[in-house]
Amino acid sequence: MAQTLLYIIIAFILIEYIFSAVLSYLNMKSWDQPVPAELRDIYDDEKFEKARAYAKDNNRVSSISAFLSLAVTVGFLYFRGFAWVDGIAHSISDNAIIDGLIFFGIIMLANSIIDLPFELYKIFVIEEKYGFNKMTIGTFIGDKIKTAVLVSILGGAIYALLAWLYSLLGGYFWIAGWAVVSSVTLFIAAFYTSVLLPVFNKLIPLESGDLRSQIERYAEKVSFPLTNIMVMNGSKRSSKANAFFSGMGSSKSIVLYDTLIEKMTPDEITAVLAHEVGHYKKKHILQSMAISVVQMGIIFFIFGWVAGNPLMAEVLGVKENRFYLSLLTFTMLYSPVSTLIGLGMNVFSRKNEYEADAYAKETYSAAPLISSLKKLYSDQLGNPQPHPAYVFVHYSHPTLLQRIRAMAG
Repeated sequence: MAQTLLYIIIAFILIEYIFSAVLSYLNMKSWDQPVPAELRDIYDDEKFEKARAYAKDNNRVSSISAFLSLAVTVGFLYFRGFAWVDGIAHSISDNAIIDGLIFFGIIMLANSIIDLPFELYKIFVIEEKYGFNKMTIGTFIGDKIKTAVLVSILGGAIYALLAWLYSLLGGYFWIAGWAVVSSVTLFIAAFYTSVLLPVFNKLIPLESGDLRSQIERYAEKVSFPLTNIMVMNGSKRSSKANAFFSGMGSSKSIVLYDTLIEKMTPDEITAVLAHEVGHYKKKHILQSMAISVVQMGIIFFIFGWVAGNPLMAEVLGVKENRFYLSLLTFTMLYSPVSTLIGLGMNVFSRKNEYEADAYAKETYSAAPLISSLKKLYSDQLGNPQPHPAYVFVHYSHPTLLQRIRAMAG
């Protein structure tokens, strides 16, 4: 039975890889289509060829990375590599919780080493080639160290707590695990800007002026509980622009990339924020949170049901079941379900984006939002007409063309 389950997991991985490769191929073929009339003001022939070349370079590196990841994962499964790592962890410690921390630490370190050359090439070759990269080697190394420390502390603490709860509660573990992970998710959503983001970026209040006044007037007009308007030094890493809201309840912060302020007019920036306010007013954020919490509960319920089954370890070539082995096997078995749920969430998200655009059009104006979206898309060399199948599977937002036509209607 364990061997059959192993083959099922490998089949899942292979099918997912082939499916993803086909979608990527179709999406690259979509670059052969002419630029739609509505987007010709942002993509002349020269800019379009540059965007297509950028997409091809990224696709080439991603394809190699995906194939290597496939080979390593399938090889590790078939040749009992995870059992070997488990042996190393178990030889270092007899403590069930520490074993798991060592096991996942080795796996994550190996993944980081495999991914490192591709990350470096994408940032310092491709992004540099097309004028996006602003990151230095020092910043890259610093980010890696900070990320490793955060993941080790936060991820390690969550895993240790879950493993302890499992040993303590047995069949009722799923309720406590659900509560823990949901609480952490809500905490991060509420305090991301004030706690986590400053670890990597510098945030300063937006200075007084036309932009701040315009944003505050709009927030007052629509009764949006704005508490802070911050500027983030996004130019430290990339020339690409962005903006987002953070916070929950009555405390809301706007974070603007400094690159966004440089490239857009106050009208356009306010229109982008009007779109984000639309998400708040339509309760999209609360709905997404609720769905996420319910989904997390279902996952923990299923995992709690199968976690004690010896098959979960036998699949990986280990005779004695352990919490972390069950967790790893379950994650791989649950992957197809997760993909299907992701498709549904993308459909839900795209609907929400249309509603937020409509809200911005109604309470502010469609014209500056359209011009800001065009600038963002052109600046990031986005695909002007991606393949519909690729959009359906991967896009959480409608395409630029779909959004423009919806607002023009």
